[in-house]
Amino acid sequence: MRKPRDFDAELKSLEDKAKTLKDRKVRQLGELVIATGADALDIDTLAGGLLDLADAGNAARKEAWRKRGSGFFRGGSSSSASSTGGDQ
Repeated sequence: MRKPRDFDAELKSLEDKAKTLKDRKVRQLGELVIATGADALDIDTLAGGLLDLADAGNAARKEAWRKRGSGFFRGGSSSSASSTGGDQ
């Protein structure tokens, strides 16, 4: 006979794992803000920049930002503006 599954325990385990992942995501976001130097910006400027990024409908502009971010994580320069519209 099969052992019955403890759905409550499985659900609790999944909730704990989701909380751990969310906490790690928040911590990594904070580390990213510090690593990029964005912690020197006031909160209103930082929020405005993030909102502009989230609202950007231009796919080419988003791709340029993605490439620039990828270069940052690979050790490339993150401070130079790309000619494809990274700072527009």
